[in-house]
Parts: sequence; structure tokens; C-alpha cells
Amino acid sequence: MPKLLPMEEAIRRFVADGNSIALGLQMEQMIPFAAGHEIIRQQKRGLTVIGPISDILFDQLIAAGCVEQVIAAWVGNVMMGSAYNFRRAVEQHGLKVFNLTNFALALALEAGAMGVPFLPTRTALGSDTAKGNHFFYPVFSPFSPKEQLWAVRALHPDLTIVHVQRADQEGNAHCWGNLGVMLEGVRAAKRVIVVAEEIVDESVISSDPNRTAIPGFLVSAVVECPYGAHPSPVQGHYNRDHRFFREYHEETKTKDRSDAWLERWIYGVRDRHAYRERIGSGRISDLGVKRHAYAAATDFGF
Repeated sequence: MPKLLPMEEAIRRFVADGNSIALGLQMEQMIPFAAGHEIIRQQKRGLTVIGPISDILFDQLIAAGCVEQVIAAWVGNVMMGSAYNFRRAVEQHGLKVFNLTNFALALALEAGAMGVPFLPTRTALGSDTAKGNHFFYPVFSPFSPKEQLWAVRALHPDLTIVHVQRADQEGNAHCWGNLGVMLEGVRAAKRVIVVAEEIVDESVISSDPNRTAIPGFLVSAVVECPYGAHPSPVQGHYNRDHRFFREYHEETKTKDRSDAWLERWIYGVRDRHAYRERIGSGRISDLGVKRHAYAAATDFGF
């Protein structure tokens, strides 16, 4: 089965109703918005979304009715505060939320990657985070002193989706900048979709193996999608679009306005190319978008 697929085909093949999906694992950068928007367009349902500081992509998936459960440390608009669709879903419709700390989420994914049922930690001791939360279980250290710890349950996402700077056709991917818990999320998942700003020859990847954050044998599908993380930043390609986050905050304060936003920016565009046209070429230039041939191993365009 070829790994290089169009976005529509990758989501159709590897995202099923009821899946658990890890997204936005690199914190505020390289959030796979294009992949999330295709999930919305294909009307996937009953999803469990997993992520640390989960930005407005989770809010959009919730607004579109795709999400049944959230496993996260925080959901909102990092720049502006509240995520209105998330808040409405919790307050009015009983959206199920498992609240973890950022470190506990990292441990849960690391445990999944290691193939162990849990990892111990002191995080969340003395707080209500673990109260009524099946991701935490009290244990005692077998070594002196016999201190109390939390065992954090392992997470095994059905799918992890990540965005990177570049990859080859087999999914071997170069990524630099803040990796967050991407590596743990990739290793813990049953399947992985890599979305890349550009697809390069395998010789470019092999020329700098230290940047190969994701080996191709872990990857189910790879998608070339320039500008696919907008409005979040991709180091070496484009900056964070602060204006877009501000506009989203203002335009999603009510359900009707949020529905109109989804129609304009997701349902009303067929793919990321049409999305970029709607943003406008002048706006893209303002964000400092750069494309690089990467002809030489040392030419990273920083």
C-alpha cells in the first residue's frame, strides 16, 4: 500500500468513527489543522481526542459534532482564553472530559510507547485532578521510603496525526523546533499519519539522520500539505497567525456564529489550496511563508 496519499484519502482510510486520536502534540506549534478540517468535512463521529495544551482545533472538532470524549490538560484558545464550543459542549451537552496535567498526559503516552500499563509520578498529588479520574490510581513505592505515588494509566491512541517540516514518501520525517510530546504520541499509537509541508527525496532525509524524528516504519500514511498547520506556526516556514486566533475568538461566541465560521472556513472550502486562497496571498506573505529546495543537507533556510 503506498504511503503517500492525498489528505482526503488518508483520513478516509485511517480515521474511523469511535477512534481515539492524538492531535496537537507539539503544544502551540505545528497543530495539524488541515487534517482536523478534513475529519470534520468527512463527518467522523464519536471520536476521543487526546492532546496536551489543546488549541482551537479541538474546539472546532467539538463544534462540528465529531467528539464524544476529551483527554487533555487544557482546551481553549491559547492566545485569547476561552474555547466557546468546548465550554458549551461541557455545560449544555455533558461532553465527557478526562482532565490530566501536561506531565501526566506525557507519562500516559510514554507508558503506551513503552508497552507498560502505567508509569508512577508525584504529579497531581495534593490536587483534585485525580478525583474520580480513572487515569490515576494510588500506589506505594516498593523502595524506602514507602511514599505514595500516582500510577498514570497508559494511553494507546488508535491514531496519532502530526505535522512536520518535511518527509519522504515512506514517512521518514524531519522535524525541528518544540517537539512537545509528539515522539511519545507517535510511538504509543496504533497508526500514524504524518502531514508534511513538503515531500523530499529520501536522500535529503538520510543526509541528516539526527533530524529524523519519526521513522517511516511507524507511519501508516504521509500527506504533502503546504500551510497545513495554519494558523499555528511551523518553524522555518511561517509564523503564528495571531489575527486568525483573535478573529476565531470573536466569531465563535454563539452557536450560530460558530456554525457560520465552520461553513466559511471548513465546509465551504474543498481542500487546503482553497483555504489558502481564502486567506489571501498578501496575508500569507505577511506571515513570512518560506519555501526551500533543501538541495544541500546544510541548507535548512533558517
